[in-house]
Amino acid sequence: MKSLRLTAVGAALALVPLAGTGLAHAAAPPAASAATASAVPDGFGLTLVAGETQVHSPTDFTLTVTTPQLSGKHKIRVLLPSGYASDLGRRWPVTYFLHGGGGTVDDVVAAPALHSDSMITVVPDGGLKGWYANWVMQNTAEGKANWEAFHLDQVVPFIDANLRTRADRDHRAVVGLSMGGYGSLHYAEARPALFGHVAALSGAVDFGMWQVRATVLATELNATGAWCAVSNSSSSSGSGECAGYGPYVDSDAIFGSPYPVFGADHVWNELDPAAPSNLAKLSRTGVTLYTGNNDIVDVHTSAASATVKSRLDQLKIPSRLVDYGNGSSLAPTCNGGHNYGCWAPAFADYVPRLEAAFAAAG
Repeated sequence: MKSLRLTAVGAALALVPLAGTGLAHAAAPPAASAATASAVPDGFGLTLVAGETQVHSPTDFTLTVTTPQLSGKHKIRVLLPSGYASDLGRRWPVTYFLHGGGGTVDDVVAAPALHSDSMITVVPDGGLKGWYANWVMQNTAEGKANWEAFHLDQVVPFIDANLRTRADRDHRAVVGLSMGGYGSLHYAEARPALFGHVAALSGAVDFGMWQVRATVLATELNATGAWCAVSNSSSSSGSGECAGYGPYVDSDAIFGSPYPVFGADHVWNELDPAAPSNLAKLSRTGVTLYTGNNDIVDVHTSAASATVKSRLDQLKIPSRLVDYGNGSSLAPTCNGGHNYGCWAPAFADYVPRLEAAFAAAG
């Protein structure tokens, strides 16, 4: 196991910081020493937790970090192309995968298409109910909770500094499902200079829908019996049971008051990914939406996705919506519900299109 750890990290990173130049610039022999796994430099507010790097294969590893933006320790899983270690002169596009509510970075194994030989895939922890947001309340049982700042101001530049990436928007994508579908569309809107491609699968992408707001509240209150996102990989069969969302927090903790009274819900409105003013920021972005419509969750993500698609059409912004209904047109594993039986084949459809878009960008 020790040799796997050394070889994997050496091959995966293939680089060691020298004289402060960072991993992206200094070549080093693989498996140089037992400290190789902890040789990734701290930076951009992230501190690597020594001894907690996990190596799953020569092209698949997980770092554990701390950050002032979040309480506790958090994982970042990285999937590398098979040619990363051998082709040291090549730089690679990057796709960020945002998992769903109740999920973890390990959910990516349920969508094998995301482990591509044409790109690096990065899966940052999004929390059980982080909602890819800088929370309105920072004094809840969750403690410090600035998920958007963690991802966009820390993880993205950290990855670009430490791996051989194509660090431009045309070669960077953000994709996500359920809670992460909200996150991906919101991040693409919030930072159009970062992401040239976005995909939301069964996404909570319309804050104008009370059902979507109720979903966020259910996660805040850890109301697992309520309508919520069955979005962790252990729910791939679509059993209809919800994962736990961690400790109870105030119903206003993430986005403030959800009630449209005297402007109390202004944060929801400002961050609504379906708002035309936000969608207009995607004028230069490749936008793709996937959803079924065959269970209590995806019947609503279907409606939300249709609203986003209609508004993008009105703005004359090209986009692609795949509503696979009961799933029969997508794959034998898909029942049209909110689960990886549908999301895995949806990614299998999307990733080759994304790879082609990366290649077309030069």
